Amino acid sequence: MVRHFSSIIGDLFDTLLAFDSRIWKTVPALLFRPGFLTAEYFSGRRVRYVSPVRLFIFLCITSFFVTQLNSDWTISWGNEVVDVKEAGRGYDDALKDISRLKEEQIDNSYTVTLLEEVERDLIDGKVALSGDLDELNEQLGGAEGETEASENLSKQQLASGLNETINEIDEEFFQVKWLPNSVEDWINRKVESAHENVERVTEDPNRFKKAFLGALPSTLMVMLPIFSMILWLLYIFKRRLYMEHLIVALHSHAFICLSILIANLFYSASKQLDQYTFISSLFDNLILLLVLWMPIYLFWMQKRVYGQGWFIILCKYSFLGLIYLILLSIGASFTVLWSLAEL
Repeated sequence: MVRHFSSIIGDLFDTLLAFDSRIWKTVPALLFRPGFLTAEYFSGRRVRYVSPVRLFIFLCITSFFVTQLNSDWTISWGNEVVDVKEAGRGYDDALKDISRLKEEQIDNSYTVTLLEEVERDLIDGKVALSGDLDELNEQLGGAEGETEASENLSKQQLASGLNETINEIDEEFFQVKWLPNSVEDWINRKVESAHENVERVTEDPNRFKKAFLGALPSTLMVMLPIFSMILWLLYIFKRRLYMEHLIVALHSHAFICLSILIANLFYSASKQLDQYTFISSLFDNLILLLVLWMPIYLFWMQKRVYGQGWFIILCKYSFLGLIYLILLSIGASFTVLWSLAEL
């Protein structure tokens, strides 16, 4: 049977993303009910919800893609030169208004006299302002060279910091004598490529942003089994299978990615509606509440899934958070190096 192309595309989205009625049951539960989806999965009630793997992959890719669109890493290197001559236009407009009023009130000598006094004061003020503007323009003209020198110095400092970071990563993780020569040569090429691309990053930081945020989903996918292994070691006496801990990791990381996605949407709405102070501040407060909800959610999820006492859960949660932050820092360092090497 020859099928329509639209039906093939539909099958692709259904296979990869499971875009059907299950998404509307899954996302609210993932956001507002800590540990609920994991408990449902362990209880065998799985058909009504999006599978943990599909859910994580979809939210991970979507959240970092939206972050790329929603962020600007452009660096302002030096002080911008302001066109100070625009300041004198207010005097000209005021003098024109006074001339018009004098013509309208020509029969009222008292009003005309007052207007003439104001006109003289404005003229004197404009003359004084012109002198100040000339002096300021001379200073700005002399400062252009200093601004350019300051910009070059800032770029050099950024490049130096990036090169130093690359060297530290190389010395900390890759100076291993037992590595095969082919692997060592491949690492050296990547490190050299990263050094060569540092100058491109200083000229266009958004180029690095695109590569870095594009590589983060892969980093999280690599860290998932490591995070699951830590959970297995922490709860080894609970006699749960490793795959159960992997489901916990998938749901917790899916929640983090969903939170990042929602925070980006709130941030965009706040920027678009910044002329409405109340609405803009409302979205800013929602972002703050979401940030506060994330650690509470993860702690509550761990308590619900593993069911131990509050003190034990708090100790394990704190230890897990510390270890994961260390692993996340290492993963981010590798991602920085990889992103610079692949520019």
